[in-house]
Amino acid sequence: MKKEKLIVGVVQQSNIDSVNDNCKLLERNIRDCADKGAELVVLQELHNSLYFCQHETVDYFDLAETIPGPSTEFYGAIAKELGIVLVTSLFEKRAPGLYHNTAVVFEKDGSLAGKYRKMHIPDDPGFYEKFYFTPGDMGFEPIVTSVGKLGVLVCWDQWYPEGARLMALKGAEVLIYPTAIGWDINDTSDEQERQLGAWTISQRAHAVSNGLPVIVANRTGHESDPTGNSDGIKFWGNSFIAGPQGEILASAPSNEHCNIIQEIDLKRSEDVRRIWPFLRDRRIDAYGNIVKRYID
Repeated sequence: MKKEKLIVGVVQQSNIDSVNDNCKLLERNIRDCADKGAELVVLQELHNSLYFCQHETVDYFDLAETIPGPSTEFYGAIAKELGIVLVTSLFEKRAPGLYHNTAVVFEKDGSLAGKYRKMHIPDDPGFYEKFYFTPGDMGFEPIVTSVGKLGVLVCWDQWYPEGARLMALKGAEVLIYPTAIGWDINDTSDEQERQLGAWTISQRAHAVSNGLPVIVANRTGHESDPTGNSDGIKFWGNSFIAGPQGEILASAPSNEHCNIIQEIDLKRSEDVRRIWPFLRDRRIDAYGNIVKRYID
């Protein structure tokens, strides 16, 4: 029988330069979400470590691991013990010299339900991800779990409507974005507000245009630039859960550790799509040029 209600937990935390300590804190937060009834728990992007992409050095490739590997054993065991579906975000070593930014989903029995390799890879000051990650090659495929079909994407993917749409067209029942995004400390407060607003609006728009709930887990806290060339990144938190009309159901503050718990009504997607039949009215006969880089 298809699930109609789902209690979701989102973990928002700041990290330190100790993978072991970060994982211990993550485990406590996951357990807290489960204790509060969460059946699905979502973690932030690259949650085991500091966000290492602020600069380029080959030493950070040592953080990567195979899938399956130590982290999948660790998080799989937690998912099994607590009986939850768990969405994680790992630095995957696929082969020598070949690495991905990969979301891994665990089923309630601790098994690997599936994974998604981040498709859109940024290369901006403080976010030098192209040095570390090969773009994903698994496409936009929902991951089938006991709590529904999960359209899992990762961070920079959240700015692209095409990924969300393809997940929706393939039957995703919820869109999920593990994230690591923040401010340049030297930006003005007005600019910071504009960036945060654009980020929130973009993902709420995915909810509206696809008639699906959206779950976003971002990190928080300041992480310094190890090179000293910049003042680092102040991750802006604001993790949230939105309903299929883009309505905010639950949200976290910008600068605090926070686990948010929210029940979402999966049946509402059907109700919303009946009054806003965007999928029905798509002009698929006229969209051929969408696959071009630019239309002259």
